[in-house]
Amino acid sequence: MAGTPRPRTVSTKQAWIAQLARQMPDKALHSLSHHMDLDWLDEAYRRTRRDGAVGVDGQSAEAFAEDLESNLQTLLDEAKSGTYRAPPVRRVYIPKAGTPEGRPIGVPTFGDKVLQRAVLMLLEPIYEQDFYAFSYGFRPRRSTHQALEALNDGLWSMGGGWVLDVDVSGFFDTMREDVLQDLLRQRVADGVVRRLVGKWLRAGVLEEGVEHHPETGSPQGGVVSPLLSNIYLHEVFDQWWSDEVAPRMRGRALAIRYADDLVMAFAEKRDAQRVYAVLAQRFARYGLTLHPDKTRLVRYTRPGPGRAEPGSFDFLGFTHYWTRSRGGRWVMKRKTARDRFTRALRAMNQWMKKARHVPLPEQVRQLNRKLRGHYEAYGIRWNSGSISRFSQEVKRLWWKWLGRRSQRRLTWAAFERLLRRYPPLPPRLPQRSRQLTLS
Repeated sequence: MAGTPRPRTVSTKQAWIAQLARQMPDKALHSLSHHMDLDWLDEAYRRTRRDGAVGVDGQSAEAFAEDLESNLQTLLDEAKSGTYRAPPVRRVYIPKAGTPEGRPIGVPTFGDKVLQRAVLMLLEPIYEQDFYAFSYGFRPRRSTHQALEALNDGLWSMGGGWVLDVDVSGFFDTMREDVLQDLLRQRVADGVVRRLVGKWLRAGVLEEGVEHHPETGSPQGGVVSPLLSNIYLHEVFDQWWSDEVAPRMRGRALAIRYADDLVMAFAEKRDAQRVYAVLAQRFARYGLTLHPDKTRLVRYTRPGPGRAEPGSFDFLGFTHYWTRSRGGRWVMKRKTARDRFTRALRAMNQWMKKARHVPLPEQVRQLNRKLRGHYEAYGIRWNSGSISRFSQEVKRLWWKWLGRRSQRRLTWAAFERLLRRYPPLPPRLPQRSRQLTLS
């Protein structure tokens, strides 16, 4: 490497880090933080979302930007000198099926988000060289749709099989800091970076005015949290699957992981049972518990004479099931999971109730944006039925709430005339998603 010019831009620095990580796959990298200068922080700021909720300090992205260079310089100086104090995250809850209180999400301060993004930009090039192809969650140029297609293609090629649907109970709350720090130490020897990660893990949570400091876990919502979860589960599952499990299978087997959502598929029932028998013990070694009811082995083989009807399973918001095609053949299909469908419809109903007095052109604009977001998320092959049903339900809800704008009753005929004047609802899907669904 002698004589090679030092990289100067953020992208070339990241490429340099990635190259070193590839050349030294079993060694820890030193001197990462010296790449983090004011230009690096400025790029981290540019990549940080500015429309999120404010943290415990109440500072918005707009307020942070008023004295941007000074704020970035302060973050940089405190990070490198070791004087940075990670503020507690503000805990909020978002709806989640099966939990009345919802899923807990941590909201960092905006400045903390920028610094976490800067550290993420240092770590990501390293671990992208280590992560396996069957890991899809929160990685560059990887998506839920790609994970779903990989699972679907694998199941098709096997003709179905036995699916082990895994649910990790409270993963982000039970992840052990000591284990994570040991894993980081294997690839990162830079004290500045490791110290910052430790401060974020110990930052605490502010909930209803009371600050808590859990002994385990990392709050969901932090910019760096998804990468830390991937590092943890890469050791807990991915490495184990690749080195010890897959080579010992008698038949074909595949695994797909998206963050802490995990499924495995096996051509042989015996293989599935063997893995199922040891899976809880493997996760327990790292302080993790599998949900006893949601972790299950599902018979997902092709239906036939003398066979029991196959089961179904949910993964990444979709229910995977067997059904007859129009030609009478058995095929595997996917549809929007019931809880996701209900949640999306409930959110749409709540928004329409609040926005019913907003001028129609603005309602149309916002409604279009929300529908297209839903179509992009759920517009995959074989899901046109759920998409169409969602579109019709939204249409019915909009008619209901527009009819409550005044004392005058809005007839369906009048609503149809309004739709012709203000065509707000895309008929099915954007063209790209329609091809995905109907191909």
